Amino acid sequence: MSIDKAWPTLLPNVIAKTGRALTVVNASVSGDTTGNGLDRLPTLLNTHTPDIVLIELGANDGLRGFSPKLIQDNLRQIIQLVQSRGAKALLMQIHILPNYGKRYTQAFAELYPMLSKQLDVPLLPFFLESVITNPKWMMDDGLHPNEKAQPWIAEFVAKNLIEHL
Repeated sequence: MSIDKAWPTLLPNVIAKTGRALTVVNASVSGDTTGNGLDRLPTLLNTHTPDIVLIELGANDGLRGFSPKLIQDNLRQIIQLVQSRGAKALLMQIHILPNYGKRYTQAFAELYPMLSKQLDVPLLPFFLESVITNPKWMMDDGLHPNEKAQPWIAEFVAKNLIEHL
């Protein structure tokens, strides 16, 4: 899928319908873990000086069976770094498939609301919960939304993001 069809590219036009302006820097990298995001974050913050950072990381950590504590520690550092630069951090809930069992899946899911509460960071709902149930919106891997899902995702994210702008 080309970058111009991805939901982050579509998001400013959706937000514009509400009378607000938004510039989006899509810093996502396919396959990134929370550790990768943390490593790249200082340069991104220096380059773009954002007002808001939407943190949507952790799924790849979960797919690789990384420790929930490691994921939590990385996300905590990401949030604190964003806040230390004067930007507002927004955390998106992530859920994973139950490949590693109920205990791991539950511990993974619970770390997002816990961080949200501890660090007083808004928690946005996970968009894939609605997308994954529609096979026409998913790539063949069953994990990633395809091009057809991107407009819906942009609308969903905008609806949940608008109150934080």
